[in-house]
Amino acid sequence: MTKAGLFLTFEGIDGSGKSSQARMLAEHLRDLGHDVVLTREPGGSDGAEEIRRLVLEGDPDRWSAETEILLFTAARRDHLERTINPALAEGKVVICDRFADSTRMYQGLSRGDLRGLVDQLHNLMIGREPDLTVLIDMDPETGLSRAKGRQGTEERFEDFGLDLQQQMRAGFLALADEFSDRFRVIDGNRDMDSVAQDVTDIVLQALR
Repeated sequence: MTKAGLFLTFEGIDGSGKSSQARMLAEHLRDLGHDVVLTREPGGSDGAEEIRRLVLEGDPDRWSAETEILLFTAARRDHLERTINPALAEGKVVICDRFADSTRMYQGLSRGDLRGLVDQLHNLMIGREPDLTVLIDMDPETGLSRAKGRQGTEERFEDFGLDLQQQMRAGFLALADEFSDRFRVIDGNRDMDSVAQDVTDIVLQALR
């Protein structure tokens, strides 16, 4: 059992399989006796889930990048206050599907160089990074094909097309270099079980 809480995030382009890996990891850690909270962004609290619907549905040009940054930061603040921090204070393992690194990429890079603004707001309103971030690295064409194949309503970012996914992949890998102390990169272009084994090995080492 873990005594101190562990804050773990999954990142990657759309269709990388990170959501499935987060679920599989949560189930495995629970089987081992850990108290786990599985959550997601945007979302993870009532208020943040309302904002999720605003930012992930509708026309790609529905919001400016600056407005998106404010919406995502508001959702993250609520999520942190109501879900993440209370769970960590109780010594739980918090597994979050996306966190601030996604905002650094999607809003910070996709429509102009707004990374500085993202970081300023993050420092002001959020003020914490994950203990460990698992980046599922995926071929952008394969990822986009998978993501579009889901045929859900939350496809606003997928609708920007392959160019964005290629830009995001390069950006995430650069972010892994920038925050090399907490990032671990896993090859997602393999079967789910092989990826899951790598994820488990990394996380169990961190929990020790």
